[in-house]
Order: sequence, then C-alpha cells, then structure tokens
Amino acid sequence: MPSEANGQSIGAGALLAILRDGQARTRAELAQLTGLARSTVSQRLDALMSHRWVVTTEDAISSGGRPAAAFAFNENVRVVLAADLGATHARLAVIDLGMSVLAERAEELPIDRGPEATLDWLVAAFQEMLAETGRDQTQVCGVGVGLPGPVEHASGRPVNPPIMPGWDDFPVPEWLGERLGAPVLVDNDVNIMALGEHWAAGPEVDHLIFIKIGTGIGCGIISDRRLHRGAQGAAGDVGHIRVPSSDALCRCGNIGCLEAVASGASMAAALRAAGVEAQGSRDVVALMRAGDTRAARLIRQAGREVGGVMASIVNFFNPSVIVLGGDIAEAGEQVLAGVRETIYSRSLPLATQHLTIRASELGDRAGVIGAAVMIVEYVLAPETIDQTVTG
Repeated sequence: MPSEANGQSIGAGALLAILRDGQARTRAELAQLTGLARSTVSQRLDALMSHRWVVTTEDAISSGGRPAAAFAFNENVRVVLAADLGATHARLAVIDLGMSVLAERAEELPIDRGPEATLDWLVAAFQEMLAETGRDQTQVCGVGVGLPGPVEHASGRPVNPPIMPGWDDFPVPEWLGERLGAPVLVDNDVNIMALGEHWAAGPEVDHLIFIKIGTGIGCGIISDRRLHRGAQGAAGDVGHIRVPSSDALCRCGNIGCLEAVASGASMAAALRAAGVEAQGSRDVVALMRAGDTRAARLIRQAGREVGGVMASIVNFFNPSVIVLGGDIAEAGEQVLAGVRETIYSRSLPLATQHLTIRASELGDRAGVIGAAVMIVEYVLAPETIDQTVTG
C-alpha cells in the first residue's frame, strides 16, 4: 500500500480508475487501496462528483455501525459516438461509458464515394441517433472512427488507402471535430475490431490476434493487453504477405498476396469467372449457405490459406486467442476448420498448446464497441481526468 507521501501523486483520475470496475466503494476502502488520507480521498471524490463522473449509490455499506456512503462510476454521464466504416457498409452506434449500446444503425455505404460525402452522412446520422436517445452534442465525450485502410494514428489521417480514393491524408479528426464538438480518434477498422474483441474476451486475455476476412484481409494485434500499431500504424497488414503457391495479381500491384487468393473479393471474382453471380463477401457466404459447393470449397481453401500465414505469426508472436471476424467469418466452421487445420499442422506444439481459435463474439458490433473502447480509454485516462477536474 502506498504511503500518504507517495499517494499525493494519486489524483482524482486514479480514484475513478478504481471505481470503474463496477464495485461501489466507501471513502475508507478507497483510502486503504490508495494510501491517501480520508480527507484527501474526500476532496478528490468531491471533484469527481462536481463533474458527475462519480455518484453516490442508493445502498449504503454497513460494517456493523452507521452505514457508510458508497461511491460508484457514473456510466451515464457521457456518451461516445462510434463508427465502423467498411469498404461497402457502415455501422454506427451511440454507446455509454459502460459499453451499453443506446442506439445503432447499419447502412450500405461505399467508402469510395469520398471523404466529405461519407462524413457528411456520418454527422447527420449521429445527430439523428443522439436525438433518438434523448441526448445532445454537449454530452458527447468523444468520437471513435474505424476506416478500411492504413491510418497514421497520431494524426488520424488515412495513408495511401488502396480502396479509398480521395481519402489520402484527409484530416478526418479535424473535419469531424469541428462539426461534432468533441475529440475524434481514428484508426484502422481491424484495429478497433481487435479492441472490441479484447474487451469482450476480458482482462485475463493478454495476447490476442483478430483476423478480419472480408473484402480484404487484415489483422489486429493485442500484445500484453495493449493494441500494437507499429511505428507508422501499419502493423498487422497480413493481407499482403506472399502466399508461395499463388501468382494471382493483388490490387496493391504485387503478385501472390494472401488477399488476392483468400479475401471475399477474390472469392467473389472466382465465382463470377465460373458463371455464378457474386458481387462480394456476403454473396459468397450466402451461396455457401444455399448449398453451392463451389462457394463452400473456396471458403474452406481460403481458411487454409489464412491459416498458413497465421501459422508463422503464431510461431513468432505466440498469442493465446485468435479471433476470426468479417463477412467471411459468418461462414462458421467452413472457414474455421480450414484455419485450424493449417495452424495446428504448421505451428510449434508449444505455441498451440493452449491456443484458442474461434469466431468473433461481437460479430458486426466488434468495430463500434472497439471504437468506443478507444475513446473511453482516452477520455478516462487518469491524467486526462486530473486535467478535467482541475479545469
């Protein structure tokens, strides 16, 4: 337990971090946990309550004498606006600080229509959703956005995104921030999905890999419970790892990329070449479910190809959980079986001894939940809260 002298560095934000676990605590419990004097705890609780980050609970806690007041994190004090923009569709949500979805919307929205048209729609949709929930922009603490391409996280700007014409270096955070009046954080869509799945998996999972198999293929990496973005935000771009057995031309200009042989777009193209109508990932899965053996065979082989690349990553990174998401993951065991088959046959036994390979728990919501997690961790960081309560 820290001493009172050391405890002076424990500000209001640290108290809030303790209370965010959902357990109501008294002043005495907080003093014991932090090493602060009860008078200091009271002072910092008062600061948090003045900003409504903390509320008193209805049920006081008794230890045999007079019941002591208990305090809890106020999950309803602010809301987060979350957007997961894919290549062809978008999902939006208004989410409280406890990760409860208050309003949600999904639309077909091609990202290649350009940044201003897309973001104009985004702002209008968010304003409508806030009205549905009885909230307004003053209650928005932040906006989280996922984009289907490389993003420099520090600036929030897309960097040469291959399927997003007109988006390169577009100032997404500034553009949205001016119109929504809140901080805006932007990241690659697969990264925010990884954040969402890690939140759903729980704090006991330290190392997790999220693979999205949709129009393209991407990977989000959770290392030691933190998202790993790499030096320029390009970590996890497994879709452009070379598959030795393929000479297919990839949209990036290279030959034999994983994305060129195992993505939803490549499978749809293969089906069209065989005379089967399929425009994208969802059509491929729908055909499989309708009993089309060609679609089922393509999906199973795509799983094997993804598993081959992931086997190298399992040996290198040694995750405890691999999660499959995206439209093709909706194929269920067809794609999972292919991924498992190759990973277990090509990875070291020690690396796979306790490895779990499963489908996404959150499904289509992974992106918006992850975008909300990104904002909440930023807004409620102890240093940020300390600055907020001191003006």
